[in-house]
Amino acid sequence: MKNSIFDPVRKKRVAFTPEESVRQQLIVYLRDTLRYPLSHMSCEYSLARGKKKYRSDLIIFDKELKPYLLAECKAPGVKLTSEVFEQIIRYNHSLKVKYLVLTNGKTSYFAVYDACGDKYDFITEMPEFNGFS
Repeated sequence: MKNSIFDPVRKKRVAFTPEESVRQQLIVYLRDTLRYPLSHMSCEYSLARGKKKYRSDLIIFDKELKPYLLAECKAPGVKLTSEVFEQIIRYNHSLKVKYLVLTNGKTSYFAVYDACGDKYDFITEMPEFNGFS
């Protein structure tokens, strides 16, 4: 496939779009720097909220295969506005993951979900993989 890139999560070549480039950069960072295993990652994970269906860019599951981290990737030219952050929050209403990542490859935001207060707190970096303990 011309203009494609190998996705180690899906184990196949996929179209090389600006958004896909950002997703692949994030996968490499999560795998090589933070040590998250590829076996716990899923791209284009389908989810539903009411009658609406969504597809998350990247999700990481914990050792019990419960959603743990949700990532939304945008093309480098897309500004990460509050509306974009609202998109990932909508996705998380049904999943209730602990960590959110929003990135366009140039700028990234990280948040941790506080289930008791039903709120998000921004953090400066994602935690390293700890075996999901």
